[in-house]
Amino acid sequence: MSLRQPRSLKWSLVLRIAVLQCVMLTLIIAGIIGALIATGLIPHDYEDGTMDVLLEAISRDAKGGLALKDTSELARLRSDVPDLWFIIRDKKGHRLQEGTVPAVYQPFVGLLDNISDARIDPAIGEAAPPGGKIRWTDTAVGSVQIMSGTKGGLSMMRLLGQFPQFFLWGILPLAGLMALATLFATPWVVRGALSGLGRAATAAGQIDIDKRGVRLPLDGVPKEVTPLVTAVNAALARLDTGYERHKRFLSDAAHELRTPVAILNTRLAALPPTAERARLLQDAARLSTLADQLLDLQRLDRLAEQFGSVDLVAVARNVVVDLAPIAFAAGYEMSFEPAREKLTVRGDRTAIERALMNLIQNAIDHGGKAGRITISVRPPAVIEVLDEGDGVPTPERERIFEPFYRLHPQDHGAGLGLNLVRDLMHLHSGKVEVSDGKVGGACFRMTFPTA
Repeated sequence: MSLRQPRSLKWSLVLRIAVLQCVMLTLIIAGIIGALIATGLIPHDYEDGTMDVLLEAISRDAKGGLALKDTSELARLRSDVPDLWFIIRDKKGHRLQEGTVPAVYQPFVGLLDNISDARIDPAIGEAAPPGGKIRWTDTAVGSVQIMSGTKGGLSMMRLLGQFPQFFLWGILPLAGLMALATLFATPWVVRGALSGLGRAATAAGQIDIDKRGVRLPLDGVPKEVTPLVTAVNAALARLDTGYERHKRFLSDAAHELRTPVAILNTRLAALPPTAERARLLQDAARLSTLADQLLDLQRLDRLAEQFGSVDLVAVARNVVVDLAPIAFAAGYEMSFEPAREKLTVRGDRTAIERALMNLIQNAIDHGGKAGRITISVRPPAVIEVLDEGDGVPTPERERIFEPFYRLHPQDHGAGLGLNLVRDLMHLHSGKVEVSDGKVGGACFRMTFPTA
């Protein structure tokens, strides 16, 4: 899957990050300011309360002189500071004064023309706040000089009124830079942090029923995910244990079945040749086949280690000889048609014999109890089993190879024979398929890779 994102999605992500970070920064700064106000730090240190009120109230009268508007904040300031005093003057000589300048500050009144900015206090050292201030500043009516006391406090409304400008020029640019940094840094950080988890996911995708003992690696897995990976490994270990227990049960059950089935076959062979004896022989053959199938199932994992050169013609000839009496007793003729004297593939001889035996047994069971069963071996490496029965309907030709599936519910057997043939052929990197026979019936074809 591509990691590239559409441009609109990328900018949408940047916008969302910027908005989130703006909100977070705003809440953090608002919290800091609120804490400072609550603890009294800002009111204690703030020294421009009086000047702020005067700057907002200053105006011109009809003659162009300086005047003060009756604002609510000015009224509150006069009420809170009974000894309020200030001098406001401009460069044209207009002057506005209220209250009495304390005697200690009177010498500075005559020096206002020579003072630009000053913090004045009778105490020695730097006072916070000072007793008085002198400052030139620009206002709506022009540049004015204000000399006043500093007993005015911090106005919350004025502080909140400055917030939009502070947000626009302070918080928003910082949030934008943080969003861009997050956009480029987050994928790199996340990719590095989850690289170990990616390796674990790759290992999980390779888990297969035929490959047990696989565990997910813990190297590089984030510690938050380690308990999950550990639990999955523990579950895999339990599954492996249960599978091995299941295999041992199948093996033990198959071995226990083989002895009584062999004794039963021996006793049936000693009976006089009758139709009932033939049916009993078929039933005993099914029991023997089922026991062998159970053993084959638990041998599948080790078959690949035993591969060698196998002559398909010799294998087919031996199986035909072994099953011919059963086929004859069931009412069939048998024909063996090799195209060559020898046709070699690489595989396990016992497994190939078992697969072919299951196909011939299937033909005996479903060939209609009449006609001919033909076993042919032809190049490049194909064994075919043909019968003259009813055949296999096209919709059922894949399902008959599923375990425990039977074309006719009343059929004998456990439905494992054809499934075992498919598994054995898969193990040999080959395939088994079914089609229509030349003269009706079914044709089961085992195709091996050439040696």
